[in-house]
Amino acid sequence: MTRLGLGLRATVAAVALSAGAAQANEVEVLHWWTSGGEAAALNVLKQDLEGQGIGWQDMPVAGGGGEQAMTVLRARVTAGDAPTAVQMLGFDILDWGNQGALADLNEVAAREGWDEVVPDALKAFAQVDGKWVSAPVNVHSTNWVWANKAVLDEHGISVPTTWEEFTAAVEKLDAAGVTPIAHGGQAWQDATIFDAVVMSTGGPDFYESAFIDLDEEALGSDTMKEAFDRMSFIREHVDENFSGRDWNLATAMVINGEAAFQMMGDWAKGEFLNAGKVPGEDFLCFRFPGTQDQVTFNADQFAMFDQGGTVSEEQAALASAILSPSFQSAFNVVKGSVPARTDVSNEAFDDCGKKGMEDLAAAAASGNLYGSMAHGHANPAAVKNAIYDVVTAHFNGEYDSETAVTELVDAVSIAK
Repeated sequence: MTRLGLGLRATVAAVALSAGAAQANEVEVLHWWTSGGEAAALNVLKQDLEGQGIGWQDMPVAGGGGEQAMTVLRARVTAGDAPTAVQMLGFDILDWGNQGALADLNEVAAREGWDEVVPDALKAFAQVDGKWVSAPVNVHSTNWVWANKAVLDEHGISVPTTWEEFTAAVEKLDAAGVTPIAHGGQAWQDATIFDAVVMSTGGPDFYESAFIDLDEEALGSDTMKEAFDRMSFIREHVDENFSGRDWNLATAMVINGEAAFQMMGDWAKGEFLNAGKVPGEDFLCFRFPGTQDQVTFNADQFAMFDQGGTVSEEQAALASAILSPSFQSAFNVVKGSVPARTDVSNEAFDDCGKKGMEDLAAAAASGNLYGSMAHGHANPAAVKNAIYDVVTAHFNGEYDSETAVTELVDAVSIAK
C-alpha cells in the first residue's frame, strides 16, 4: 500500500476509535476545518450551540478538499454509525440525499423562511426532491488571488488585471529572486488554479461548455491547450518544495513575505486575519486576472444524517443556528467567506468581505455565477476526480499541454 493509503487508513481507524453515537444534548460533527483560521471560525458555531446547552463532539479530518473526510464518512455509515452532521460540498450532498441517507429539514426551513433568503444556486445543492437536507454555512468564491502588499510595493507592481500583466509581474519578481507564486502541490489545489485559468483563458461561455456541459469540442479545443500552457507558466514560477504542501502553509508564505501571490479561495483570508494582518494594508485580494466579472463558487454546508426518521432537537438547533443572520455574519467575518443568506448586512465585514459580497450579488444578477469545477459544484465527483488526475499529471510534468488536452477529453468521456 502507498504511503498515502497507509496514512488514510490510519486516519479512518483513529476517527473510528474516537467516534461514537452522539449523546443526548450533543451533536457529533465531521468536518475538515483544521487550520488556524478555520478553527477560529468553527468556534463561533460551537459557542453558539454551547449557549443553548448543546455540546459539541468534534470529528476533525485534515485535508482542505474534504476527500479524506468523505472516506471516513463512508466507513462510519457502512458501520451503521453516521455522525449527526457532516460538512459537505456540492454533489456529495446530492449523492447522499439521493441515497435517502439525509434527514428532512423542511420543518425548520419553513419555520425560519430559508426559501426566501437562500439563493437558488445554493438551494440546488441543499435540496433533494424538494426536501431540505443540509444547512448552507457560507458562499466561498474560488477565483481569488492573495498578495503580500509590501512585496508588490517594493518591486513597483500594481494589481494585475490581465493575464499579460500577471505574467509580467511574475517574471519581474522571479528576476528579483522572489518566489512569485505560493502553491501547495495537491490535486485540489492544482484544480483550483486551473478553474480560474480556464475561466480567464476562454471566458464564461467556454467555462460552462467545458466544465458544466462537458462539451467534447470545448474540452479538446485550442483554447483548452492554451489554458494548459498557462498552467505550465505557473508551474515554472512556484518554489521547488511545493509538492504536498498544505494550502494554509502556502498562504503563510504570502503572509510572511516569502512569496508574492497565492491563487486560492477566500478561505485564505481567514489565515491572514488569524495572523493579525489587515486587508489593504498588509495584503491584497483581487479576482484572478481576466475573471473580474465572474464568481466561481462553492458552499460549505452541514448535511444532517437521518437518525431514525426524525430530526433530533440537536440537529434542528444546529441547522437553525447555522442559518441565523447573527451567526452568518459572525462566522463569515472570521472565515473569509460571505453569508449564504441574502439579507445579512455587510457592516461587520472588512474590505475583502464587502468586495466578496458585492461581487457575488453582481455575478448572480448578471448570470456570471458559476459552480466551481475544482470544488464539486459543476459536476459529480467522478468527473471532478477525472479532471483532477489530468490537471495534476500535467502540472507535475507527466503530460505536455497537447497530450493533456487529449487525456482530458478521454478522462471526462469515461467518467461522465
